[in-house]
Amino acid sequence: MQYRRLGRTGLRVSAVALGTVEIGLDYGIPSGDHRLPSAAQATALLHRALDLGVNLIDTAPAYGESERRIGAALAGRRSEYLIATKIANPPDDLCGDRLRAWVEALLAASLRALRTDRIDLLQIHSAAPETIRRGELTAILVKLRDAGFVRAIGATTYGVEAARAALDDGRYDALQVAYSPLDRRLEHGVLPALRDGGVGVIVRSVLLKGALTQRAEHLPEALSELRRAVGRLADIAAKAQLTLPALAYRYVLAHPAVSTALVGTSRIEELEEICQQAEAGGLPPEVRDAVRTVRLDDDRLLDPSQWPML
Repeated sequence: MQYRRLGRTGLRVSAVALGTVEIGLDYGIPSGDHRLPSAAQATALLHRALDLGVNLIDTAPAYGESERRIGAALAGRRSEYLIATKIANPPDDLCGDRLRAWVEALLAASLRALRTDRIDLLQIHSAAPETIRRGELTAILVKLRDAGFVRAIGATTYGVEAARAALDDGRYDALQVAYSPLDRRLEHGVLPALRDGGVGVIVRSVLLKGALTQRAEHLPEALSELRRAVGRLADIAAKAQLTLPALAYRYVLAHPAVSTALVGTSRIEELEEICQQAEAGGLPPEVRDAVRTVRLDDDRLLDPSQWPML
């Protein structure tokens, strides 16, 4: 496994990280074999991840049973991995001491669920640009970091505006952003700027909620344009003798700003494949260039939260 610097944090993270939404709740494009794994299956996946050299696990209280399952499975191997979790955006009427107490209560609950005494990366979950610009929540996270309760702070953002707001703020150690062969909006502007600013980049949605897998065939007719774009990428992958997920991860991990890319899966074989492909390096130039000919101009197709109910 290759390891990379997570920005200025001093942490070194595996090029492939494990995203755990799928071990906590039903997620992704529904298909015949897509369901929440049992506790035993989740435990096997988590241990296999560590055995493969994956040392960053990303979770959130919003991911159902995820934090609790990680704590139960890996309490005895805590020294082998870094844990990244999240706090929700606070209600609009919370401020001052009430906001600080709210954040501290959420952090305490995550520590209990994860059976640990430390969080390596604490992130604002789906941070809106206005939340970042307001700055009060960020200031609370900074104090938690400075006091040693967390090692680094960050945010999960979507699109260009929120990522730029976090970069402009200057206090974030890492950002988790959406980036894939189809969603390349951050590629030439934001990602290089984050790298130059010493901000670690954690990539999520590499497979666009499962659209860049065989599950694309289950996309509804309302997403037919997305399905056609995925089909073009699948043809490029096939000509290169790659699976579509392999193509996606090798494309994303080749960007010099990227510290790590999350694999959100409940299937050991999918995790093993991506870990193997990550060792192969970037795509051949002709394959990379072919990928960049495929584009979607409707941003709504790149945001699963705006997709029709699946």
